[in-house]
Amino acid sequence: MTAHAVATLKMKNPEALAAYREKASAALARHGGAVLQASTELTRLEGDQPLPDGVAILTFPDRQAAQAWIDDPSLADTHALRTKGAETLIALL
Repeated sequence: MTAHAVATLKMKNPEALAAYREKASAALARHGGAVLQASTELTRLEGDQPLPDGVAILTFPDRQAAQAWIDDPSLADTHALRTKGAETLIALL
């Protein structure tokens, strides 16, 4: 069953995040994943929490593929670029 993940980002290092974006699609594709939608232009509909600087919705063939993507040791350098570039929260739905 298709699984989705929501990633929220608070910018720390724009250069590192730009380097991550160059590698992100290929890294996701290794596990059947893709970015369904991403934006830095967010509109608050409800709530008082601070809006993140960006949000991405990721899609994977199943929950196991999403877990394999995040756990893949060959992608450690790519994931490190993301965490160097932004404080992130990735939640698997």
